[in-house]
Amino acid sequence: MEGYTGLVLEGGGMRCAFTAGVLDFFMDNQIWFPYTIGVSAGASNGISYLSRQRGRSRYSYVDLMKEYKYVGLLPMLRGKGVIDMDFLFNAFPEKYYPFDFKKYFDVRERFVVVASNCLTGKAEYFEEKSDEKRLVSIVRASCSLPVMCPLTYVDGVPMVDGGVCDSIPVCKSMLDGNRKNIVVLTRNKGYRKKNKDFYLPGFVYKKYPELRQQLQLRYKSYNEQIEYVESLEQNKDVIVIRPLQKLNVTRTERSVSKLAALYTEGYESAKTKLLQEGLIQNII
Repeated sequence: MEGYTGLVLEGGGMRCAFTAGVLDFFMDNQIWFPYTIGVSAGASNGISYLSRQRGRSRYSYVDLMKEYKYVGLLPMLRGKGVIDMDFLFNAFPEKYYPFDFKKYFDVRERFVVVASNCLTGKAEYFEEKSDEKRLVSIVRASCSLPVMCPLTYVDGVPMVDGGVCDSIPVCKSMLDGNRKNIVVLTRNKGYRKKNKDFYLPGFVYKKYPELRQQLQLRYKSYNEQIEYVESLEQNKDVIVIRPLQKLNVTRTERSVSKLAALYTEGYESAKTKLLQEGLIQNII
């Protein structure tokens, strides 16, 4: 694998409508990376990229939100959490926009999904190219926002959102042999998580002290990762595609118009970065 280009997809909940636009630009231009690694909603976008289903992720953020409010108070009242994960990982891929498992399993490119192990408080990196149910569980685990969503079990182990332990897994991509990397972020340049105390009631994740510690230090590890990515970018060791302005889209955004605009921004940002700056010939 050494010498190839990796594609690194940050999470961010509904902010990943931006990432959906970036990936549709790649598909429209037949840009297929030999290695993709995704976190949280970045992972859920990534599987549709690997399965060559152009527009599937946009449909989930924009068109599906018009029909079914799967984020917010209603799913909470149904006992599903802030985001209805049962709907997204059962009804959506089976009924609303079927996922092409066969194509995903047939493609040669690698796809790595990051989840956070509740028992160890460390990142886990999964690849699955044969078992449909296990693949869905892995991606669901990566997207299971802490506190907001129920735990997801992979191989019997409780997992939460991959962003808790490895928000921007460019180091993992480099360790896996990718000399160059495209990093898709969902925050504008200069963004940092605020340095403030993260309070967790004692009963929340009481059985998982390592995870609790990781959650309390997440702002610090995230900011360190962002600073590392920006240093790589300055040295031209990575190409970063990110929103240009501060976002007015939240992690649990429900505004269809905002999500549609963010998707378009992602598409245009990828076009500007790779075509207008003449980088498209150098990335794969």
